[in-house]
Amino acid sequence: MNRPAIIPIVEGHGEVEAVPLLLRRIACTVTPGLLPRINLPNRIKAKSFLNDPGYFRKHISLAAAKAAQFQGLVLILLDCEDDCPAELGPELLRRAIAIRCDVPYFVALAYREFETWFIAATESLRGWEGLPDYLAAPPDPQAIRGAKEWLSHNMPGGYDPVIHQVRFCQHFNFTAAAAIPSFQRLLAYFASYFKVE
Repeated sequence: MNRPAIIPIVEGHGEVEAVPLLLRRIACTVTPGLLPRINLPNRIKAKSFLNDPGYFRKHISLAAAKAAQFQGLVLILLDCEDDCPAELGPELLRRAIAIRCDVPYFVALAYREFETWFIAATESLRGWEGLPDYLAAPPDPQAIRGAKEWLSHNMPGGYDPVIHQVRFCQHFNFTAAAAIPSFQRLLAYFASYFKVE
């Protein structure tokens, strides 16, 4: 069983390996045995991607060309920081479609950071990479400015996105993380995308 390719655009070194793993976990949860084709993510500089029209056009064009070649989808996954996802997401989608409208896009903006999803699912990560067995998720993970720093504070050796994003993506609980609207939206979209009738 296969599905069309997914061409991710991401901003962090850790996400290059973590995002394909996350998408494969979602696919396997929805349809066991499904092996989606996920291209190596295109890593961009977020500020340039958001603010430099030429830079944005270049990377959207590259990803869209791959998506068209493999009848696939372009996934734009960025940290939203303090921006409003409900405003920035549709704006990025509009700009991408204006560059190339013959391929589908999905914009996923992690508010505030990719690691916010891990914090929401803290209980499922207890004992991994030194996280204490008693650690509990804060009442509002999205209120934390500096999710990476929060994780680092609770890990004896500190948090390194390149090392730990992929490891945490192997274990964090989807249901708990779905308390964060940005992850719930990503999960719901790809659960439907990967579902085989």
